[in-house]
Amino acid sequence: MRIVIALGGNALLHRGESPDAAVQAANIDRVTTAIAALAHEHQIVITHGNGPQIGLLAVESAADPVLNTPYPLDLLGAQTQGMIGSMLARTLHDALPRRRIAALVTHTLVRADDPAFEHPTKFVGQVYPYDIATLLARKRGWHVAADTTGWRRVVPSPAPERIIETQTVHELLGSGTLVICAGGGGVPVTADHDTGALTGAEAVVDKDLTAALLAEDLKADFLLILTDVPCVYAGYRTPGQRPLLGATPAELRRGGFADGSMGPKAEAAARFVERTGGPAAIGALDAAYEIVHGRSGTLVRPDLPVE
Repeated sequence: MRIVIALGGNALLHRGESPDAAVQAANIDRVTTAIAALAHEHQIVITHGNGPQIGLLAVESAADPVLNTPYPLDLLGAQTQGMIGSMLARTLHDALPRRRIAALVTHTLVRADDPAFEHPTKFVGQVYPYDIATLLARKRGWHVAADTTGWRRVVPSPAPERIIETQTVHELLGSGTLVICAGGGGVPVTADHDTGALTGAEAVVDKDLTAALLAEDLKADFLLILTDVPCVYAGYRTPGQRPLLGATPAELRRGGFADGSMGPKAEAAARFVERTGGPAAIGALDAAYEIVHGRSGTLVRPDLPVE
């Protein structure tokens, strides 16, 4: 079975943790343990978030006195793909010594006229108190918005249209390679209408929506979205909270999940199921093997046809 696995940013750096390399390396060891069991039995493609990492690099770039202007988000995204891809590849190499592992920097085509460029919604970087967040917003020209535990920078998140390197990923899979790609949703690029030339975009593409598109284009059998909760909850963090162990795309969309947390994951799962008819699931990182075998998580299945 061919499985596309989308790792949440919390798989690499939990909320409130120091962004030190050693902390992320320890978390990646946990990621590897969760994925290795699946890799013994299936073809695996791994995508990952990069919100904390790209936010850290953006802060460092903006504060660097050597630079005339900070590095753009597309290049910072490429840096996070290389860094996180290398960390994942090394730990997976140790866990799967006879398996080919490749970390591929990939680019995601977006539309230059996507309305998302005028309405930033994608959280990146660390959480700040309100007064510090607004100060940074004035000083650096950021947009900020309230997150669950504070305030964070928000950037444009245009819809993914196509992953440029999909065919390369397909060929690597065909050779028995476990592929790490489309990290952080891929490096966002626009294409010139006449020449096709690519230009970086000041944005961060949602990694779950990119994972759904990649899974569709690769004809994957299963989309597995891993996060820090055991399943999707209706009425999350309310007195009426209850687990959804199974759902259709329509039921997920009626859930009203927040854009900054479960919303993109639910939408990604719904799109993959609708467009392919195959299953998707959302659940906890540590339960990856159990989720694929139907013993944990929220399984998303097609809507029943109307007779």
